[in-house]
Amino acid sequence: MKFLVLGDIFPSSLKLLEKKIPSIVRKNKIDFIIANGENAASDANGITINIAKKLFNIGIDVLTSGNHIWDKKEILGYIKMEKRLLRPLNMSDNLPGI
Repeated sequence: MKFLVLGDIFPSSLKLLEKKIPSIVRKNKIDFIIANGENAASDANGITINIAKKLFNIGIDVLTSGNHIWDKKEILGYIKMEKRLLRPLNMSDNLPGI
């Protein structure tokens, strides 16, 4: 099984990822993609629901995060139901997500 692991995704890289991920996956026979999405929002703080969905649609299987995941309040409800968007394990148990 081949994994592709990407560090922080920033707004400036979204279009490049949309363009390149499909060919990288085909060429390298990638089975699973993990990326950190906590800085993907337009201001590089947090992630929005639309951006998370866009990243999943281009082939990213799991989005990891860190303390910036909470910067966009809209994500609070989404992270409760979206099992592919992971919250930091070392954060308070009172925060949503898995």
